[in-house]
Amino acid sequence: MTTRRRVLTIMAGAALAGRAAGAAEWQGRVMGAEARLLIRAGRASDQVMSDLHARIARIEATFSLHAPSELSRLNRQGHVEASGLLLDALHLARRMHRATGGAFDPGVQPLWQALAQGTVPARVLPMAGLQRRGRHLRLAPGQALTLNGLAQGLATDLVAQDLAHLGEVLVDMGETCALGGDFRLDLEDPAAGSLGQVTLRAGRAIATTSPGALLFASGASHVIGPHGQPPLWSSVTVEAPTAALADAASTAFALMPAPAIRRAALGLGLGPVRLVDPRGDLITL
Repeated sequence: MTTRRRVLTIMAGAALAGRAAGAAEWQGRVMGAEARLLIRAGRASDQVMSDLHARIARIEATFSLHAPSELSRLNRQGHVEASGLLLDALHLARRMHRATGGAFDPGVQPLWQALAQGTVPARVLPMAGLQRRGRHLRLAPGQALTLNGLAQGLATDLVAQDLAHLGEVLVDMGETCALGGDFRLDLEDPAAGSLGQVTLRAGRAIATTSPGALLFASGASHVIGPHGQPPLWSSVTVEAPTAALADAASTAFALMPAPAIRRAALGLGLGPVRLVDPRGDLITL
């Protein structure tokens, strides 16, 4: 798992395939990633857009590692009284940690920071060291967390909930969710190039992790496991009932062999998983 582990490989322009006349579009940034909305018919009101910006601000105030937030305060102080949003994210993180045999672990943050700074990698304290009593969270000494492996997916889900009344909408807050209708998307991989088109059905979400798209100065991928293990795949694309689940799964699956991915995907109730190996060959599970 990592903090900034992907570029958008669900191509933004292809999301417009089948676009109806009069469709409205918004573009921005969420958690450092490109974000966009496509509303097939009509437009969002000023109030809806105001609510959208407020929602994005709350998400970043919860999960950002580069600006004041609940999570950055937890890492700095070692304890915090958590909001419901942060607790929900940690609940999903624990679920993914168990389902992936520990490959998904927010405790990787000290290792990621050390690699980013070119210093000796720190020992990772797994998220099992995080203590919770009610809303009070306390880290073990030396522990720090990142939730960027699921925060953009969670942001997509929350915005999708807010916009469900608008009809056919494609929500992309770093990961992608379809509302009210189906959308065709182009998938790309850094090694293999175009993987062709997929149809994202209404009520489904998709996320892609591309480890080679973002590297440290040392050449190591920003996608790293809790023991420093490197990614095994050029890219991983996951379809799921929610964007947060797809986001977290694609992050963890980048570090796992195909048999383990197949077992985890079955246990989590995921849709197709598309793996591209370092040679550029596509495997669909």
